[in-house]
Amino acid sequence: MRYRTLGGTGIEVSVYCLGTMMFQAVGNPDHDDCVRILHAALDQGINFVDTADMYGQGESEEIVGKALRGRRDDVVLATKVHFQMGEGRNRGGNSRRWILKAVEDSLRRLNTDWIDLYQVHRPDHSTDIEETLSVLSDLVRQGKIRAFGCSTFPAEEIVEAHHVSERRGLGRFRTEQPPYSILARGIEASVLPVCQRYGMGVLVWSPLAFGFLTGKYRKDQPIDLSTGRASIRPAQFDPAIAENAAKLDIVEQLVELATSIGCTLPQLAVAFTVAHPAVTSAIIGPRTMQQLEDLLKGAALTLDDATLDRIDEIVPPGTNRYNPNAPLPPRSLTDTALRRHPLADRAAA
Repeated sequence: MRYRTLGGTGIEVSVYCLGTMMFQAVGNPDHDDCVRILHAALDQGINFVDTADMYGQGESEEIVGKALRGRRDDVVLATKVHFQMGEGRNRGGNSRRWILKAVEDSLRRLNTDWIDLYQVHRPDHSTDIEETLSVLSDLVRQGKIRAFGCSTFPAEEIVEAHHVSERRGLGRFRTEQPPYSILARGIEASVLPVCQRYGMGVLVWSPLAFGFLTGKYRKDQPIDLSTGRASIRPAQFDPAIAENAAKLDIVEQLVELATSIGCTLPQLAVAFTVAHPAVTSAIIGPRTMQQLEDLLKGAALTLDDATLDRIDEIVPPGTNRYNPNAPLPPRSLTDTALRRHPLADRAAA
């Protein structure tokens, strides 16, 4: 396993990061099995583990906490805050009030005194970014977190956050965690260049495109829309929909390419993401030990220029063919009041 420096933090992390979203009741409910998977990943050289408070409403963090007993010092541990936790008001978002509560809950579940990378899981337009950066900076000074980052932020909001950090003398986002795969290359146009400009580490999620690049879903083969990930978003897997049929055509071309270079489609997919110079780590999220082992077999895979050129022909750089969990459109698009003058002021004369 190779290691790269995480942004400007000086922290060295493995190029594969173990994602633990599947370590919960709706993924793998067997806690002991999840612990074994995590230990196997560590034994193979992975030292970077990513989770979030909202994965199973804290269950994933609890499993990770169990797994890291006796091994905490050897692991770079990342978790996230933002999404609603339980019922009631003010139990989510990016406010100082909630983050101070959420970080203590995460520390308790993870059974640790510190978090190496604490990430804001999504933007929160009801909270001033200065408020969020201020509390995160305080947590660094208190020693409860070592660094902080953002996840699935559009480029313009990353720039704004850095501007506020500089203007107010606050700590800055050291990392970004965006979706990235062969089928979802949109971040190549602006997010990745912005991260490079600010020296941010990038850990990408969903390199297998929510399962589309696992090889499970193939053209002219029946797709069971009642089970697995297809049951969660059937409209994104139904081959009767033209956009999905086009994605399945792309999958066939990628399967052919993977076969020609002697690897599996998932191995090709993950290797593609870590070939980009802006990417520090790719998050792999196995549900089973077999899935982990299959992905680790491709860790040494190097994609040459001819292979990457062929991928560019299949899915051009900077384009999205599939982005199941894309960030919400910016308010400049969704809020009509930001796109239209009041009726009385719309005419030129």
